[in-house]
Amino acid sequence: MDVSVSGRNVEVSDQLRSMTEEKIGKLDRFLRGLDRAEVHFIEEKNPRIEERDICEVTLEGHGHHVRCKVRGVDEQQALDRAVDKLEHQLHKLKTKKKRYDKHAKSGHGIEEPEAMPVLDDPEVADEEVAQELGYRIVKVKHIDVVDMNPSDAALQMDLLNHPFYFFTDRKTGKPAVVYQREDGDVGLLISQD
Repeated sequence: MDVSVSGRNVEVSDQLRSMTEEKIGKLDRFLRGLDRAEVHFIEEKNPRIEERDICEVTLEGHGHHVRCKVRGVDEQQALDRAVDKLEHQLHKLKTKKKRYDKHAKSGHGIEEPEAMPVLDDPEVADEEVAQELGYRIVKVKHIDVVDMNPSDAALQMDLLNHPFYFFTDRKTGKPAVVYQREDGDVGLLISQD
């Protein structure tokens, strides 16, 4: 696994870099095919925060993205907590993957709805209108949209710890979104155009 280590507001020592590469590199024993890992160490400057050191890790490979962000009193503790959290997430992914593969082979996969109702949503194209409504775009992310089925997208959403996940539905070839509902279930939005 290719492990890149960087620091923001903190100097990453050779010892910390070596330790990080070793510990993160061993995570592929939980799930084969993890190709790349990005590790960022960040130090908060606020002296009132006790655990100021943050370790943020993103693992990628075979269409999976697993991410965690943890705090510690020093970089070492933050790294150890990140590794523990990632081990738990990878074990969860492996278990779900085995269960999904078992159902897929037996033909008892999750049925997908044929059509979804269209919700009316006003289009906001003008920045002045957006400001009147009381919001503004403060961050833009560019993503690679991946072809997958909704259950895989829901798994990715869970692993990334996001409230939604945008993807292309493998069955229809159309843009789709899975999202976390307030009742704890997962919703699916599919474009009808």
